[in-house]
Amino acid sequence: MSLAEQLAVSFRNEFQAEPLLICSPGRVNLIGEHTDYNEGFVLPAAIDKAIYMAVGPREDNELHFIAFDIKKRFTGSLNNLTPNHSWADYLLGVVTQLRLTGHSLRGFNCVFGGTIPMGAGLSSSAALENAVGFALNELFSLGLERLELVKLSQRAENDFVGAKVGIMDMFASMMGKAGHVIKLDCRSLDYTYPPLRMDGIRIVLCDSRVKHSLVTSEYNTRRAECEAGVRFLQTLYPDVNSLRDVTMEMLDKHLRDTQPLIYRRCAYVVQENQRLLDGVAALEAGDVAAFGQYMYGSHEGLSQWYEVSCPELDLLVGIAREQPGVLGSRMMGGGFGGCTINLVREDELDSFSQTITQQYKAKTGKDTYLHICNIQDGTHIMQTSVSAA
Repeated sequence: MSLAEQLAVSFRNEFQAEPLLICSPGRVNLIGEHTDYNEGFVLPAAIDKAIYMAVGPREDNELHFIAFDIKKRFTGSLNNLTPNHSWADYLLGVVTQLRLTGHSLRGFNCVFGGTIPMGAGLSSSAALENAVGFALNELFSLGLERLELVKLSQRAENDFVGAKVGIMDMFASMMGKAGHVIKLDCRSLDYTYPPLRMDGIRIVLCDSRVKHSLVTSEYNTRRAECEAGVRFLQTLYPDVNSLRDVTMEMLDKHLRDTQPLIYRRCAYVVQENQRLLDGVAALEAGDVAAFGQYMYGSHEGLSQWYEVSCPELDLLVGIAREQPGVLGSRMMGGGFGGCTINLVREDELDSFSQTITQQYKAKTGKDTYLHICNIQDGTHIMQTSVSAA
């Protein structure tokens, strides 16, 4: 029995009703890291590791949530939407945002679980927020477009949960398209769907199983360093609003010799945006091997210029680079731990898995967990058999 079927059975047993079933995927980002908050480009995709939710309306204002995987329950009310400081806040935050924007809701029941590996940086929280927003939009006929739901999920996490995340995770989870990546302009939110022709190639995530404590403080520091570079350049170029407007010529002329640290941070972002654009051109030409080389360039920039990698991530990329079936590899996410993302030829997958597992263990004493991913559609209904009319 699939997880979705188990959730449906649990819902029926608990609430004596037939649920609406929602699938809301996690995401990977193939290239374009730390570019989102600099108004640059990202290239994510929705994957077949997902949050599944069985959900149905109530006739009162009560909220009944069951986290199936961890066997936890939450009971609350639309009349008292305050942070619970637990997993329930990801659902409550979305409900709060819907109420703040004037939408009329009733209470609802839901049972949810997931196949997204915890701690691997695949955005399970965004998937959960999207799932509940999408479900309530369907149950109560709210008439919201997908992009509105994306923005609502982001506000829920920013303002209710208290995590100042960008929009990429929610966008990729909601807007994904099977067989394609999303080229997202984080300034305008314009997007296109470049093809990802993966015949004979698999996306493999290698989890370093480490998360260094630097991640939050250094993330804030990197943002501040980029902002400092922009402020300085604005005194010379009034049209500069973010690093999206900056060229390497500007950086070389005004920052390279006088502020070398700020120069490296800003240069990475400018170069990463160009790598992404060049990588998209390679994908559109069907050249996945060329795209893989831009992934290697991205990792080098993240490690040497932006300095958000760590020895474990560098080691995983180094091992991958020596394997004959690997087209590209880089760290993914905020850095200082988490996963690398790798493009691996299917006929070399067993050899790759064995080699990287053995060598990583030998050199670090740690295991690496491998997750093989396929690209799928964004948040969607799996089954509809309930009406809230």
